[in-house]
Amino acid sequence: MLLVVGRIGKPHGIRGEVTVEVRTDEPEARFAPGSVLRTEPGAVPAEPGAWRVPPELTVESARWHQGRLLVAFEGVLGRDVAEALRNTLVGVDSADVAPPEDPEEFHDHQLVGLAVVTRDGERLGEVARIDHAPASDLLVLRRPEGPPALIPFVKAIVPEVDLAGGRVVVDLPSGLLDL
Repeated sequence: MLLVVGRIGKPHGIRGEVTVEVRTDEPEARFAPGSVLRTEPGAVPAEPGAWRVPPELTVESARWHQGRLLVAFEGVLGRDVAEALRNTLVGVDSADVAPPEDPEEFHDHQLVGLAVVTRDGERLGEVARIDHAPASDLLVLRRPEGPPALIPFVKAIVPEVDLAGGRVVVDLPSGLLDL
């Protein structure tokens, strides 16, 4: 599974550097020189004969500039080629990511697909994705019937995550699923 660690933005300068919207807690490790990042599947230009986004990009250099990450990739030597990379998602294979050391910390890919059950064992649905909001992360609950619901991923509402059992136990305040 591809874990997205960034989205390539606009070119910076004329030498092929690009801005990167960081989507990882470890940008220094993910964008270290020599790191190989996979690109989103199907990222190809609309015009025949135009430069194609390769399946992998190797980081040549990365630096912070005015709060933004600037990255140079091997083989991206000019502004036009850098422009062709715009909006490309870059990531790493989930198999290459070590699990967190803290037992109370989880990677998104570990939670997606887990069953969501109440303390009484009632199945409410499954985790469709994780939304990272400013106040807290949100579990997006895919329900068998009805629209998706958002569950704040905080200890008071999600007291237990059982990866081995494939489930997330929730203690929902009344009315939360009605919002």
